[in-house]
Amino acid sequence: MSEPCTSRELMIYTISRLLKGVRHVAVGQSSPMPAAGAMLLRALNERDGLERLQVSILGSVKHNSFTGGAEELFDCAAQGRLDAFFLGGGQIDGQGNVNLVGTGDYPNNPVRWPGSFGSAYLYFLVPRVVLFREEHSLRSLVERVDFVSAPGVTDETVYRRGGPHALLTNAALFSFAREAGRFRLESTHPGYDWRDIRGTTGFAYDNEQCDVTTPSPDEATLALIRGRIREELRECYPQFAGNMPGPG
Repeated sequence: MSEPCTSRELMIYTISRLLKGVRHVAVGQSSPMPAAGAMLLRALNERDGLERLQVSILGSVKHNSFTGGAEELFDCAAQGRLDAFFLGGGQIDGQGNVNLVGTGDYPNNPVRWPGSFGSAYLYFLVPRVVLFREEHSLRSLVERVDFVSAPGVTDETVYRRGGPHALLTNAALFSFAREAGRFRLESTHPGYDWRDIRGTTGFAYDNEQCDVTTPSPDEATLALIRGRIREELRECYPQFAGNMPGPG
């Protein structure tokens, strides 16, 4: 029996499940877990004889077909050739709004984050955007973000083919209903239950008393994460890969 699945490995596996069916997924810089999840689905598709998944990781030489960096990524999204992307945020609220600017009143925010960059653009254009936050707390999942870097919902008269698909944290998985403009609790990770999630989530959501546990990877998939995926991550994320459990 190998070492038990870690929280990060569970999230990597969950990301791979959220990406099923896509043809091309892009990952921004400083996103090792989304990158690992995309790599895992690519490896699983290869193993199972399914269509190869194109994975584009900004900053990578080995796992990136772009030659123009973020500019080419934006063009690809506008042309409809990108199916999935990831967004994090210092704050995320119940309507799927993302804050990448800072807390407090703009522009004199006492706490500043990296900034919006192309988040709003990609949020409108990429069909399946997975919101990702490793910290599940009242300060990160708020009733209303202090600054909207990228809106989760828009008026129906606005052309928009992209938007939030799910929210994954270190404690739970939510889906997002665009028509209702709100999240639905789909599962809690091992070690958490619905009461934990209610007490650490600042916004209202559906299916509050969900008793479904997030599935963990089987032994073969866990071995794949600790072997091939761990090695593929080393190019861009050597420290992250070095902290992952290795092959048994």
